[in-house]
Amino acid sequence: MAACSKDTPSEVDPVSPVPTAIGLSDDAFTLPQSGGELSLTVTAPARPKLTDLPDWVRLTDGTFKDYRITLSLKVAANASDEAREALVLVTAAGVPSVSFSIRQEGPVVPEPGKDPSGWENAAAAARSMGTGWNLGNTLESHSGDVNHMWIEAWSDRSPSVYEKAWGQPVTTRALFHMFKEAGFHAIRIPVTWYPHMGTMTLRDTEHWDLLSGWDGYAIDPVWMARVREVVDYVIDEGMYCILNVHHDTGDASTTWLKADRQYYETYKERYCALWTQIATEFRDYDHKLLFESFNEMLDGKNTWNYSTSEAHGIINQYNADFVRTVRATGGNNAHRNLILNTYAASPLPQVLQDFVLPEDSAVDHLLAEVHSYAPYQFAFDVQSGAKTEFDDWCAAEVRRQIQYIYDGLISRGIPCIIGEYGCTSARSEAEIAKQCACYIEAAARYGIPCFCWMLLSDGEDRAVPTWTMPALKDAILKAYLENRKP
Repeated sequence: MAACSKDTPSEVDPVSPVPTAIGLSDDAFTLPQSGGELSLTVTAPARPKLTDLPDWVRLTDGTFKDYRITLSLKVAANASDEAREALVLVTAAGVPSVSFSIRQEGPVVPEPGKDPSGWENAAAAARSMGTGWNLGNTLESHSGDVNHMWIEAWSDRSPSVYEKAWGQPVTTRALFHMFKEAGFHAIRIPVTWYPHMGTMTLRDTEHWDLLSGWDGYAIDPVWMARVREVVDYVIDEGMYCILNVHHDTGDASTTWLKADRQYYETYKERYCALWTQIATEFRDYDHKLLFESFNEMLDGKNTWNYSTSEAHGIINQYNADFVRTVRATGGNNAHRNLILNTYAASPLPQVLQDFVLPEDSAVDHLLAEVHSYAPYQFAFDVQSGAKTEFDDWCAAEVRRQIQYIYDGLISRGIPCIIGEYGCTSARSEAEIAKQCACYIEAAARYGIPCFCWMLLSDGEDRAVPTWTMPALKDAILKAYLENRKP
């Protein structure tokens, strides 16, 4: 063994020199509206301190060793309408202070505009639609039960019979004129098509075997003419009109469109044939007519809230078929703005994460659609103990839904509409007005148009026409006018 000599190098690290100034690993940070984390390394002769830290930034301290410390800062989501910025001061004993900036973007909304042909793009359409209403319980009325096809069994199946089957009068142009004069810019027209496609054969008077008793391809021309007439009422008023495929999806036993592989393979051809006929009928209409792929499509188990990625993928396939089919009909459909629903029209994060826009021969002419009836305890729960007042907790739930939509769609550059919102008419008009105004206000900063489900004019009030809930109408329009983007 050899003894250590004074010339043997030491195995102990030399002591770091004392810094003569504060050093920063970066002096400027930029984060998206959704927030995030950033890391800052500071060197200083003494433990540094941060001052002027805004309340939207949370500091996680580190260990100060060898005149160095690494700090983690978590930036909250920006709920305001504009970008924000903070200048943070870093101090340490014995040396001059320095600073760094944190800038966070405001809402990122797809730019409205036109395509090279001059046709309004999807983002522009979303902004222009403003605020709208659903012509509910009208052209989407249907029997809904293969074991009790009461409309088909006990009527002449004329368009007016279906139109009035769920308690509404025959629609007139005067109804839409009332909405236009009040300040609404768009109407969504739900239509259920299966009772009007091909030949429907009933057994034992009211029973229908969907698989063997339906030759469902060609749309009844009388029904198509009535749908076109109602669409014309809206278009002639200068309003935007959304035409869809409605209760052909859903949880009724008559449903033939499901996010299920077997259903998809069985009915894909029929679905494309349906849209070929609709798109051909309306291909010469201008940009104020939009097509919506389908309504609230569920999987084979009729799952509303706990769907699977497999079902979400089939939704994407239906949407791709829809876009390809409509584009193939030519005319203005080559660049018409098309609306694609998510699974169950859900705004939940996992659903939006799996939602993808299909390939499209037109650029920037696709929108997404979700529905939101929040919170459930206020919107639908009629049991003892349900919330009958729209309080701060309810408002927070609505804003949370809108944040989901921003994070899952708008921030990805996908324009979106809320095709349905509202609640049961069992609540007071004053409380419903608070809920609907909250939706309009929260969605407006992202340029998301909202379509109220019914409520505003229902039953025989439509025949007059007059407002069923005038205070609700005023609250919606006030919220829209005060919060809309230029």
